[in-house]
Amino acid sequence: MANRHLRVAAYAVCVDDGKVLLARWLGPDGKRWTMPGGGLHHGEDPCDAVHREVGEETGHTVEVERLLGIDTVHERTPRRLRRDRHFHGVRILYAARVTGGELRHETGGSTDRAAWIPLDEVPGLDRVPLVDIALALYAERPPHGRLIAPAR
Repeated sequence: MANRHLRVAAYAVCVDDGKVLLARWLGPDGKRWTMPGGGLHHGEDPCDAVHREVGEETGHTVEVERLLGIDTVHERTPRRLRRDRHFHGVRILYAARVTGGELRHETGGSTDRAAWIPLDEVPGLDRVPLVDIALALYAERPPHGRLIAPAR
């Protein structure tokens, strides 16, 4: 039987003047750009998690403008000589506007850099798939909050 793990996370999609706010994640396969945000603490509201995570990862404060959508990811990772791991991630994405703070990099966390990246430079970045999903939700704004053809 697989070891099951559910992670619920909330992310901000901040686009301003043709640029998007990103954070560089320190993942197991190296550094890759992602949306600012992260996992909810037990009992934490997703909007509160977005405010906390954006502050931790970028130094900015944000105002959540609207729910963009919810994305899910399922990954089954075979473990050698152990049980399989079945990961289910639920990612809540919000359109948000920066209202204060100063851009800075996180220290001692899951990211090491924050930056405003021109939207036309995003395709050339080493990034997690969530960036493309978030930007597609931001552009399409589907009324049901789900991409018809996920950008994976």
